[in-house]
Amino acid sequence: MAGPRISESVSLQPDDVRIIRALQIAPRTSYAAIGAALGLAESSVNRRYRRLRAEGVIRVAGVVNPGALGQSRWLVRLRCRPGSVTAIADALAAREDVNWVALSAAGSEITCATQSRTREQREELLEQRLPRTAAVLDISAFAMLRQFLGGRGHYWSALRGTLTPAEEAALGSSGPPFTESSVVAREPLRLSPEDERLLDALAADGRAGLVDLAAACGLTPGRVSRRLDALLRLRAVHIDVEIAAAALGYHARANLWLRVHPSAVKSAGRALAREPGIAFAAAVSGPWNLHAVAHCRDLDELFEFTSERVGSLAGLQSMEVSPVLRHVKQAGTRVSRDGRLVEPPLVRAPGRTRRPAGA
Repeated sequence: MAGPRISESVSLQPDDVRIIRALQIAPRTSYAAIGAALGLAESSVNRRYRRLRAEGVIRVAGVVNPGALGQSRWLVRLRCRPGSVTAIADALAAREDVNWVALSAAGSEITCATQSRTREQREELLEQRLPRTAAVLDISAFAMLRQFLGGRGHYWSALRGTLTPAEEAALGSSGPPFTESSVVAREPLRLSPEDERLLDALAADGRAGLVDLAAACGLTPGRVSRRLDALLRLRAVHIDVEIAAAALGYHARANLWLRVHPSAVKSAGRALAREPGIAFAAAVSGPWNLHAVAHCRDLDELFEFTSERVGSLAGLQSMEVSPVLRHVKQAGTRVSRDGRLVEPPLVRAPGRTRRPAGA
């Protein structure tokens, strides 16, 4: 498993982890505000954040919610010929409409999540390109029906307790967020060209300042601020804090495929969402009606967690635990072989270098 190597070269101090938790709660707040809430100097927060970002431990990015735009999301499992998975996984990760790619099943299976912005884009991938790839032996696609955890407002609860309630309140937290949501909006939002440019700029850097965002989309900072607030409120985008889990000591990850009695799907999904070891949970179509992603410190902890916590869910009929060998892409961010988050190429407006908010 490639993940453990990152912790050998990245040394996190307690204040680093506190800053990561603060960013989960308020990803676009200034260094000064984080410092005031945590009792740290603004310069220290600035320096630590830049180091964490440079070392691939965290990345803050705007992630578009295609459901708000009327588009469905799908989970796809590919069984591939030996020796072909890396090339296929890299090709999938290069696509903008694929935001999550992982290798599992001893390197013979790829799991990916698609969030195509158009039906044509989705059909091109699922009905034409992948089925015609000779190295792909089998394809299973599952529509996401209800999201219980992950995405908008998600705090990875493994970091719960890192900050005191008073510190979290100072950052604007009123407690764990309500994350359950429908996948596809009944009244889709229509984006303007300026919105599209704003979302592109946020995808490159979720902490980009208003001046830089304004330059990227041709608006005034005031108008960008109002439009960003609207897009966040309408759930068209959320500011995601991606974390290299191995840097925090979590070296065992797994896709969980659960078959639950139909009457218990909703309650089981909500129960999974309350588990600190679960980073994502959703109801899906197909024979496995719940999918979740688990993060544990090692395989022994994964066994205990899946057998005792997940295995005791009311209504559970069967479960498949598929350990992840490595992530290739997560939440739109590429992941290196040693588990580091890879920054996309820097985009510069004419005569200007983008800097994070609060810099």
